[in-house]
Amino acid sequence: MTFLQRHAYGIGAGLAGLFWPFFPRRRRIAVDNIIKGRVTDDLAEAKRIAKASWCHLAGHIAEALFVPSVVTEENWREHLDISDANPAACDLLTEKTDTPILLVSAHHGVWEAATNILSFSRPMIAVARKMNSKLIGNWLEKHHFRGKITVIDKNRGFTPDILRQWKETNAAMTILMDQHTSKGPMLRFFGRKAQTYTTAVRLAMRTGFPIVVGSFVRIAPYRYKLVGGEPVQFGPESDRDAATQLLNDRLEAAIRAYPEQYLWAHRRWRHD
Repeated sequence: MTFLQRHAYGIGAGLAGLFWPFFPRRRRIAVDNIIKGRVTDDLAEAKRIAKASWCHLAGHIAEALFVPSVVTEENWREHLDISDANPAACDLLTEKTDTPILLVSAHHGVWEAATNILSFSRPMIAVARKMNSKLIGNWLEKHHFRGKITVIDKNRGFTPDILRQWKETNAAMTILMDQHTSKGPMLRFFGRKAQTYTTAVRLAMRTGFPIVVGSFVRIAPYRYKLVGGEPVQFGPESDRDAATQLLNDRLEAAIRAYPEQYLWAHRRWRHD
């Protein structure tokens, strides 16, 4: 690897650390979320986690930009640590790729890098916010989201063409469900009520496809570990809100194990 490839995470995290004092509002939000979520009761520790998570965000994005040039079709398995992960979840992600699945995660770990790496095992459909800049969007599509990755605008919804593509290509529909919504039910996340997207559960109830819930966390340069439990499935008679709460609980468990890699500075809770 080149110097920039090897040290991309450290450079990104270091720069974020230097600018951290200039974002007092984000600092307050992050520390407040950590304390109220009972990740720790110690203010100094909450401040440490808040800064570490901010630096991780920048470091992860910087490293993810180099993933396409470091991780290849020949070596991608060497960059994944699945030693402690649920075997059934690993099989669905990397081995038994003859059926569509849902991959539900959060702004935790290395969601950008994971999408690129997993695209070597099966096609990926990522639900995300489209970039406002066409120039940046085109660059990302050409150099970053390479190969079997389709990025769909979360504001556009799941069109019949996207659902057809998902089923015909046995893709992994990737959804980050820890974002604020003004329409979802109020469910618990870190012991606090927050309006929650039910998209993943509604798709699973409609199709019967399994859901893998969890995160890939960074454990070394370009080496990532799967954190999460066994896959879940829901049918048409499932309780939508109870099923969505189960996904929230699974994500919370993964985040509590690696709190420094969660995006605490975003306004997930807006009603307390």
